[in-house]
Amino acid sequence: MYGYSGKILHIDLKTKKSWVETKPEEWYKIYIGGVSMASRLLWENIVPGCDPLDDGNPICFANGIFTGTPVPVGGKFGMASKSPLTGVIGDSLSGSWFSIALKRAGWDGVVLHNSCDKWTQLFIDDDRVQFNDATYLLGKGTFETEEAIREKLGDDQIRSCTIGPCGENLVRYANVTNDGRQLGRTGHGMLWGHKKLKAVSVRGTKGVTVFDPATLNQLSFDISKSAQGKDTEKYRVYGTATGLLAQNKSGVLPTRNFQEGVYEDAEMVSGEYLDKHHKVKVIACAQCPIACEQMSIVKTGEFAGAMTGIEYESLFANSSNLGINDMRCAIKLITIADQDGMDTVSMGVTIGYAMECFEKGVLTEKDFVCASHPEGFTLNFGDGDSAVKLAEMIRDREGIGNLMAEGVRIASKKIDEERGTDSWKWALHIKGLEPAGYDARSTKTFAVGLATGTRGGCHNRSAAYDPDLKGEVDRLTVDPTRGHVAAESEEYAAVYDTLPLCKFIRRSFTGKADRAGAWPAIAKLINATTGWDFDYDDVDLIGIRATNIKKAFNIREGWTQEDDELPWRWKHEPMTKGPGAGVVTTDEELEYLKQLYYKAKNWTEEGLIPKEYLIKLGMADVAEEIGV
Repeated sequence: MYGYSGKILHIDLKTKKSWVETKPEEWYKIYIGGVSMASRLLWENIVPGCDPLDDGNPICFANGIFTGTPVPVGGKFGMASKSPLTGVIGDSLSGSWFSIALKRAGWDGVVLHNSCDKWTQLFIDDDRVQFNDATYLLGKGTFETEEAIREKLGDDQIRSCTIGPCGENLVRYANVTNDGRQLGRTGHGMLWGHKKLKAVSVRGTKGVTVFDPATLNQLSFDISKSAQGKDTEKYRVYGTATGLLAQNKSGVLPTRNFQEGVYEDAEMVSGEYLDKHHKVKVIACAQCPIACEQMSIVKTGEFAGAMTGIEYESLFANSSNLGINDMRCAIKLITIADQDGMDTVSMGVTIGYAMECFEKGVLTEKDFVCASHPEGFTLNFGDGDSAVKLAEMIRDREGIGNLMAEGVRIASKKIDEERGTDSWKWALHIKGLEPAGYDARSTKTFAVGLATGTRGGCHNRSAAYDPDLKGEVDRLTVDPTRGHVAAESEEYAAVYDTLPLCKFIRRSFTGKADRAGAWPAIAKLINATTGWDFDYDDVDLIGIRATNIKKAFNIREGWTQEDDELPWRWKHEPMTKGPGAGVVTTDEELEYLKQLYYKAKNWTEEGLIPKEYLIKLGMADVAEEIGV
């Protein structure tokens, strides 16, 4: 096979044995790579119905079809496990050099079974697998761990996925980091910590063989050249943080725990302000001609020296969502999350929940007792110092940080059971996953995309906010087209997540970020890499199959239609400012939208997948287990 090795590496963390599984070419044509292949490997290797923290829940890596080739932004990989945060599928993407090292080691995917009996650094050295003691790495942050491993093994070409103290301490939304990038959502780091897996390191020394190198080089050059044009300029100059002011203008910028969608001090925490006052440099992932990550530093004050890459999703969660207008505090919060290994969005939204609990009297100063504040402290919106203190308590599971480390779904349930309160009404989550930076009350298409999302409310898996905010539909109302729009936007995003390619390249094919512009070009890239004969429809099927294998996994794990839900606030509490003032997404609207979406997906009214449809997609074995 071209582009692939045809080999999946299996490693038993308990017995320290490994074995190689070969996959046929037809299997690769269906699942391609990234989140689709990782999800399929999870489907095949998990013990159905197991608890996310049981040994029956494996860690599944899947490389990309273009990893290690000249294809721009093709250096990504997917990872999937049953999420300890949501209880459904946890599929994440990351990029840069780890995926290239894995491809050069000769592996299309890796499945890690069972758990280590002691803290371990797993080292995949081409065909060899080593289990190294990781005791010396405990307590180290994610970036520090990567450097320590390279120094210990004496090779700066070794690349690692690591967890930090948050993963070690089993923070439920801990993440996994590689090369400064994060497999951030759904709590992979907690699972790694439970398995006593501190790091997975790879050294690859082999080449990657493609079918038509000359054509692939030319196609890649043309896309790279286009990626330096106006369509990616905002990402190259300001990064994704430039979106903060746009979302504020649209009235969907989460403010003070999603109470409003307009933040009065948005200018002070905007991407433009970040660029002017805090940016150190811009860096790129491997195989990327765009370079969007804004490395930013705090230059003055008590947080001086805090530095990390700043993205919009991290920024909203730790600035406007907390009522914080001091960029230095926001950078510090994001630095804690990135260096210590927890999801910036879940952390920020959880702190926002705690702030609202404090302001409404559900929590008091006595709840925030810690070593540095033996009498407790206040936690009001806008108080950056207290937010930083709570982030550290979450990392260490100290005091109330132990509860907030569970995420808003579990934390609100425990608080309400103990105190007879109803804080669940402002506990923002979908399937247990704290939502991203777009308020869904006034983006009706995106609302159903979030509610039905297989890993929870995620802007990366559903791109349905795009037609809403670009005015392609009336985002304040619903109509019969919305199910189709939401389904297509999800499948469009899934194509990029499966190859995987960074979505920021989407306009660099023809200048249009749609199927007509991208699919013919993507088919040419696939064919030049593999020697296949993919066309427009085959590319379309990539996204359809990806969304269906993830949905099939959730169905087998116990999903029901009632799980496709929105937070109470979005259905009952309208905002008072901005274009969406006075609007909510009602229960009736959501149910109507869900039925439209299910129909557009070719599913039943209950949201189940018909057996014949799965067979048509080439998933006959899946159909036998969950098809109706």
